[in-house]
This record gives sequence, structure tokens and C-alpha cells, in this order.
Amino acid sequence: MNGNNRSAIRPGLTVDIVLKKDQSTGALTRGVVKDLLTNSATHPHGIKVRLQDGQVGRVKQIIE
Repeated sequence: MNGNNRSAIRPGLTVDIVLKKDQSTGALTRGVVKDLLTNSATHPHGIKVRLQDGQVGRVKQIIE
């Protein structure tokens, strides 16, 4: 499932995100959501989240 809808993402979910420094390469980082940083219901590039380890990026994939 993609990470464009805020309603699909909640703290505790495992997700793959793209960090700001990795936007050019598209490298993914896996982690567990701590906070949702995007307030709008949807975002075309993915909802911005903070992982439990403190990294911030946009959700590309929700791991089921």
C-alpha cells in the first residue's frame, strides 16, 4: 500500500520512507512510525513522518 493517504498511516506501523538526502536516488529506509508530520489528508509525494529512531521522510510503502 502506498503512503499518500494520511488515514492509512498511524504510529506503530512499519513503513519504507525516502529521506530528504535520498530523494535523488530513491533509496528507502525502513522503520516504525512515531509521529505524522503532514496535516493534510493526502500528499502526492507521500505523508511525511518521523520514525522512532528520529529520521524524517515521506512514506513510499506501508509494510503489511
